[in-house]
Amino acid sequence: MGIAGKIQVYGRMIKFSHTIFALPFALAAVILAHRAEPVTWIQLFWILVAMVGARSAAMGFNRIVDARYDGDNPRTADREIPSGRLSVRAAVVFVAFSAGTFLLAAAMLSPLCLALALPVLGVLLAYSYTKRFTAFSHLYLGLAIAMAPLGAWIAVTGRFDWQVLILCLALWTYIAGFDILYACQDAAFDRQAGLCSIPARFGTAAAFHAAALLHLAAFIFFVLIQLVFNLGAIYLAAVILIGGLLVVEHRLVRPDDLERIQLAFFNVNSLIAIVLFVGILIDILIQG
Repeated sequence: MGIAGKIQVYGRMIKFSHTIFALPFALAAVILAHRAEPVTWIQLFWILVAMVGARSAAMGFNRIVDARYDGDNPRTADREIPSGRLSVRAAVVFVAFSAGTFLLAAAMLSPLCLALALPVLGVLLAYSYTKRFTAFSHLYLGLAIAMAPLGAWIAVTGRFDWQVLILCLALWTYIAGFDILYACQDAAFDRQAGLCSIPARFGTAAAFHAAALLHLAAFIFFVLIQLVFNLGAIYLAAVILIGGLLVVEHRLVRPDDLERIQLAFFNVNSLIAIVLFVGILIDILIQG
């Protein structure tokens, strides 16, 4: 296998395309922080490197830890490790390299970022074990990913400000909500394998209600972002569009019909993250 082929295999293993869910929120935090502390291009570069490194390490570790379950689950049996396209040893090397890249990027940003990097990495890697003991692993996943805007904010400003928590809460509830929907595909397998999830424990109908409540909370936080950061009409229009996309997402799938779950999971959720970022960017550019 050539270098390009290996890159594709690693990219598929960690679902690199799914970076689009959290990255726009981190970049939105950078833009909002820029109003208080001007960000440099080198800071932006290392923030992006840190994001990619942290996510790659977390996803790669998850694939290693879940390899046995992935092999038993018909939906995931073709993933890179259980299918044999990638060895566990190669995946471990990849995770170590990604974690090292994240720590290097944190060190290049500031001593404070480096000090926070190891605890953050621990939180990210710990997610892989949550389905062993709690049905609320979706909330943990959302919380872990929601650290991205906070990390980006601290990287730019060098301090914690409560305002960025609203952006983090929006990302937390948004991620947790659609992860619950996505987990509905594996409800039967999870029960059989002894894994925990809201769909497996409470059923898909209850899972849909929980996801809807979380997305309602996310929408409220999206609105609060406008108030907390003094954004204008452009961002408000983006929030209205996001609300419409959330409604579309919940109409695309039903507890007894998950055929369009991939469309709802990737396409719609990608649009939500992009709309948020573009709305904030344009609004701030217009404000000058």
